[in-house]
Amino acid sequence: MTTSLGIGEVGWYGGQRKTWWVFSRTTLWYTPGLPPVDIRSVLVCDPEGKLRMEAFFCTDLQATPTQILEWVVMRWSVEVTFEEARAHLGLETQRQWSDHAIARTTPVLLALFSLVTVLALKLSQGGEIPVPVTAWYHKAEPTFSDCLALVRWHLWRARYLVRSTPEAECMQFPRGALDLLIHSVPLAA
Repeated sequence: MTTSLGIGEVGWYGGQRKTWWVFSRTTLWYTPGLPPVDIRSVLVCDPEGKLRMEAFFCTDLQATPTQILEWVVMRWSVEVTFEEARAHLGLETQRQWSDHAIARTTPVLLALFSLVTVLALKLSQGGEIPVPVTAWYHKAEPTFSDCLALVRWHLWRARYLVRSTPEAECMQFPRGALDLLIHSVPLAA
């Protein structure tokens, strides 16, 4: 069994570097009825005490603890993408009744996810995608929900505000109320 103990610095979120106390060891993973598998265990602790202690595992015994931690950081953006796709598009959920349905619809849902993201970037015209501010949650970067709201806002605005005709019945509606409605409904839908 290979064991290492030390301080490691890894590439962290936002391009930062993060220092960790690291304990790594080659161990065995055992499940009853199956042969044991060699794995690399990495236990990390934040020297500043701000983050909780975590354990990570890897079947590549040649991987260093630093590589394993950087792989975890790289994987996070993919995990968030799939979680957003599950939440907003029903990816791999009970909405799809069988493995065959999941196999058929998953590529389409990921394409829809990509299309909404690309449309939001195009609609923002190189500017920033609006990030709504709430009292309970502050975020610095837009999420898929924000992209979806921007695309909905654009589609609804184009459909309901452009097609007015001179013969239509008119009702005075305060501009501020209309803006509030058009900006709030896509967030709630």
